[in-house]
Amino acid sequence: MALRYKTDILKALKEKGYSSTRMREEKLMGQSYLQQLRRGEMVSWKTIDLLCRLLECQVGDLIEYVADDEPTEEQ
Repeated sequence: MALRYKTDILKALKEKGYSSTRMREEKLMGQSYLQQLRRGEMVSWKTIDLLCRLLECQVGDLIEYVADDEPTEEQ
């Protein structure tokens, strides 16, 4: 199973006025989560919830499923 972001989350946040500095200063999101987003790594559901609230979107607007190329044992 491979989940990935459909959009550049940090860029979308910045367009809404939420820079990395503002996120840290207002204690909306910690540095470790910002680093995970920079690297394209998945974050917690709590953080996904926050992102959806800040960006006024649904989870499906942020994340997509991309099937792995490797066959599973069932195939």
